[in-house]
Amino acid sequence: MLDVKFIRDNKEIVKEAVKNKKVHVDIEELLEIDKKRRQIMESSESLKAEQNKRSRGPQSPINLEELKKLKEKFKGLEADLVEAENKFHDLMLKVPNIPSGDTPIGLDESSNKVLRQVGKISNFSFKPKEHWELGQELDILDTERAAKVSGARFVYMKGGLALMEFALMQYGLFVLTDEKQLAKIAKKAKLDIPTTPFIPVLPPVFIKPDVFQKMGRLEPREERYHIQGDDLYLIGSAEHTLGSMHMDEFLQTEKLPLRYVGFSTAFRREAGSYGKDMKGMLRIHQFDKLEMESFTLPEDSTKEQDFIVAIQEHMIQELELPYQVVAICTGDMGVPDSRQIDIETWMPGQNKYRETHTSDLMTDFQSRRLAIKFKRNNKSEFVHMNDATAFAGRTLIAILENYQTEKGTIMIPKVLQKYMGGLKEIKKS
Repeated sequence: MLDVKFIRDNKEIVKEAVKNKKVHVDIEELLEIDKKRRQIMESSESLKAEQNKRSRGPQSPINLEELKKLKEKFKGLEADLVEAENKFHDLMLKVPNIPSGDTPIGLDESSNKVLRQVGKISNFSFKPKEHWELGQELDILDTERAAKVSGARFVYMKGGLALMEFALMQYGLFVLTDEKQLAKIAKKAKLDIPTTPFIPVLPPVFIKPDVFQKMGRLEPREERYHIQGDDLYLIGSAEHTLGSMHMDEFLQTEKLPLRYVGFSTAFRREAGSYGKDMKGMLRIHQFDKLEMESFTLPEDSTKEQDFIVAIQEHMIQELELPYQVVAICTGDMGVPDSRQIDIETWMPGQNKYRETHTSDLMTDFQSRRLAIKFKRNNKSEFVHMNDATAFAGRTLIAILENYQTEKGTIMIPKVLQKYMGGLKEIKKS
């Protein structure tokens, strides 16, 4: 949520953000409602003061009658204020965050900007297969039985693939919780930034609707799984319950940046993507994810995102996977995002780069809704928030496709072998 004072003072900037992010909200209507509610508040305060004054005066029949009229008028203004406040709040929730100055402007993903490409794309001496073909042939990915048990877009991950998922998560945790590793990454990226380790968290996978709304991630609701009897939603990423963990709290300034890494199962309905990437585990309803979340001083948040992207790049480089870093344009980024950087990893079976990681800078958009603050010079300020993928299922897809051999096996990336008991290759059992 933006500061309403910022909206009043920067109306045209906000309108431009609304247009570029393709959001449907009338800023002029919002400002008119804001003006109306402030007028009602002023009138209410004046009436309350007059009411208090008359209550202390002589209570003649005339004065009592006038006092009664004042109370009735005050009650009417209170009802008008509730109505205006509700409408104001609904409109404010629709206003998007302001894109950063270096965010590309565009309608859709075609306007995203490739910042750099890293790693050499392998030239196979054979036609590389897609991950789902490899998974079926090696009996490590089973969608048919999952469909019988749970429905379409669910999978059984088995054998070496299951071990690889846990290895990937363990490797990610090793990097993110080791200050020496983080210091090396910061130095290589030429970033002067604290290398405070990420605190591991296993967060809840259920979230209340109002908290989900405050995170700015409830919409589109058709993408969410709702447990109607309990009025709870299943999270689509650990960030949803990591970011809201300090709701209504003051964070200690000296402990910023405060960084978390959360592991959870993520649930997404993938509504509206019927027929797209249906095979395998590219677009599934349930997957595991290791997610980063950080809380920083406002002036440090952009540098924090750059550091997070550097961490992501370091881990993909250690997996020896080719990738590209992409600045996401206004029409393709989320409503709460100020700056979004994605990493797309090369998928040889599909002969294209596909998104495997994202990094979202929210500035104070979420913290304002969640009331997460810190104090500086006896003044309260809102922290800035970042969230980003450490690893998710699509990284496994990239490994399967990039590490496939002509004989149909999968070599294990060197950096993961120690987490898989020394296993170097996945073969058909």
